[in-house]
Amino acid sequence: MSKVFEPIAIGGQTLKNRFVRSATWEGMCDKEGRVTDRLIDCYRTLAQGGAGLLITGYGVVRPDGIQLPGSMRVYEDAANPGLKALTDTAHAGGAKIFCQLVHVGNQASSKFIGTQPIAPSAIQDGTSPELPREMSPGEISEVVVAFASAAARCKACGFDGVQLHGAHGYLINHVAIKLTAADNLEGGFVLEEAVSAARRLEELGIDAIEVSSGTAAAGKMGPIRMKLDEPSKQGYNVESARVVKAAVGVPVITVGGIRTLALAEEILASGAADALSLSRPLIREPNLVNLWADDPSHSATCISCNGCFKPGLKEGGIRCILDPVSA
Repeated sequence: MSKVFEPIAIGGQTLKNRFVRSATWEGMCDKEGRVTDRLIDCYRTLAQGGAGLLITGYGVVRPDGIQLPGSMRVYEDAANPGLKALTDTAHAGGAKIFCQLVHVGNQASSKFIGTQPIAPSAIQDGTSPELPREMSPGEISEVVVAFASAAARCKACGFDGVQLHGAHGYLINHVAIKLTAADNLEGGFVLEEAVSAARRLEELGIDAIEVSSGTAAAGKMGPIRMKLDEPSKQGYNVESARVVKAAVGVPVITVGGIRTLALAEEILASGAADALSLSRPLIREPNLVNLWADDPSHSATCISCNGCFKPGLKEGGIRCILDPVSA
């Protein structure tokens, strides 16, 4: 059996293989941020598609942490039935499911939150749609409590774990931890700092680290890169993951530009990572892991155009725009 299809333990959970559906904003929740039938169907298809772990699109922990429409909200009791239905669906399909928790900080939109976004400092950078308000020490503590409360809610609703989104310039990327390998900005966060953060996170009890890179302000070096039509452009966070993995003992997951089973196998065989995260390829081919199990020569049909996210803004849910939509 190829190592990619072997089980792996993360914390107290054993995944059936090394493939992870990386957290991906779906835009499928209703205007109150609650789970819809469309989102349930999305996760049913993903779970049946073969990945061992599904990580949800970011779950917002406070009303002032919303960035995009259709985002899942995990800060009120009214969300619980939908969250439970989501976990039941994933488990029925044979997958584990984690909820990604986020507060987007200075990337929040006053259009959605009805007030000025908050941040550690009142500075508008390349990721900020507007000038944020500086947080007080008390407000920082309140955000910490919000993350803890959301995690407790997720556990009660059947999630197998949570992932803290500490990358791409969101709030805890600035305040507490940074899981991004580098901001890819001049004078910004660099890999050496990521290694220090990873070591500290391991000391604090983190169970796994997914290595990403870039922010929305990094342009072509952002977290969602385009035109990955050559092998040299694929697996663009692998070497950063290798450096982080050498510094910690917990499982390390790499994400970004994995388009063939051969590359996935090479990453694990070289010791660069312990597991592999996929986002855009599973939007077009949610059964990609099963396809690779049946045909190792298959290449993901995702062309990395990023067109999949536009329907999330305009149609109430992401989808591959190259595939026809049934009437």
